[in-house]
Amino acid sequence: MIKNISILTLVLFFTQSFAQKTSASPYSVLGIGDDVSSKTVEEMSMGGVGTATNSQYQFTFSNPASYSSISLTTYTLAGQNRGISLKDASGKQKTSNASLSYLALGIPIGEKGGFVFGLQPNTSVGYSLSDNVLDIDGEISEITVYEGDGGTNRVFLGVGYEPIKNLSIGLEGEYVFGNIDNSITNQERDVQLGTKYVTDARIKGFGLKAGLLYKKELKENLVLNLGATIQLENELSSDGHEYLYTLSFANGESPRDTILNNTSTGFYKKPLKTSLGASLGNPNKWQASIDYSFQDAIQLGGNLLNNSPKLAYQKGSKFSAGGFYLPKHNSISSYWDRVIYRAGIRVEQTGLMVNGTGNTGQFDAIDDFGISFGVGLPMGDQINQVSRLNLGFEFGKRGTTDNGLIEENYFNFKLSLTLSNKWFRKREIN
Repeated sequence: MIKNISILTLVLFFTQSFAQKTSASPYSVLGIGDDVSSKTVEEMSMGGVGTATNSQYQFTFSNPASYSSISLTTYTLAGQNRGISLKDASGKQKTSNASLSYLALGIPIGEKGGFVFGLQPNTSVGYSLSDNVLDIDGEISEITVYEGDGGTNRVFLGVGYEPIKNLSIGLEGEYVFGNIDNSITNQERDVQLGTKYVTDARIKGFGLKAGLLYKKELKENLVLNLGATIQLENELSSDGHEYLYTLSFANGESPRDTILNNTSTGFYKKPLKTSLGASLGNPNKWQASIDYSFQDAIQLGGNLLNNSPKLAYQKGSKFSAGGFYLPKHNSISSYWDRVIYRAGIRVEQTGLMVNGTGNTGQFDAIDDFGISFGVGLPMGDQINQVSRLNLGFEFGKRGTTDNGLIEENYFNFKLSLTLSNKWFRKREIN
């Protein structure tokens, strides 16, 4: 047990890694940044399903009711590398970044309950865009550069309990916090000084999610799981400053006169989100699952709205389907028979709408599509220990090149280490 606590303590010292840039998407310029999926590597490898997952082989963040089935102390650490190919009407560009995905610890509470707490990114900002204005001769007459960095993280604590046989309930609370910096630099030809508009915002707020999970054994080795979660409406507040000043470009960027120096406030309101799921399978062999979630439009106000004049939101939804296959969980003769094989698909209407043309009222929806697969590699066969190295791969496309927008084709590689064992055991020999 002391060894396990030492490992966890060491891991927690690296929580500052969440401050690194986790997005290279131009869409992170909008709102409070690009949403970071809260799914585990196991869930992502199956298209994001998890609302009705209730298996000892799948660690899930989707439904806090699933925490009631935690039978072993489990801690997990994950990272990812994301490669993006950006395409618009004028050409292509590639970029990539690596980041830490989450840290979490799950501990059983008796035989009918468990809780999980952890830390993971919530949104990410990381972009550098330029807009050139050409004169009648095709030469650049004005350059505007948009840059941003930062994002938000979330600390969460969830509890699951089984008050009635085969029916579990769960509750999860989160605290969201972070900082976002944006700037707009403008320079015109034959004008000695340029201008720079800078905003910094501190984001914070609380959230709450409730879940239900029902298990029904249809026959021997065939189990149906039904799950549902409700993420309550919550509002994140923003406070910070905005500055506008002139620049000299003679020797790099040299600030000159301050034109504007104000404090600013804003809000980011997330509506109630409902998720429904169903899964069918043999808990020790295979499982097929589907998930569907939907929500109303996100609302922005104050400085967050002013910073995003080309942004609008509508209702969003997501459909996921996926599953896993485990040839023989207790195989002694073959290592590969104890490997978990996962695959899935995801179709999402993000609810994000962007005006790429500048025409009043012309907004285009930004949709997302992904295909994923992965494996769970066993790392030991000791008694009371089931540890795995999980590898996940996802190919997807977001956005479009129509109406001045940008299309993203991305590849995500995620890796997690999930260590599970029994911390508290009675001594058999005193």
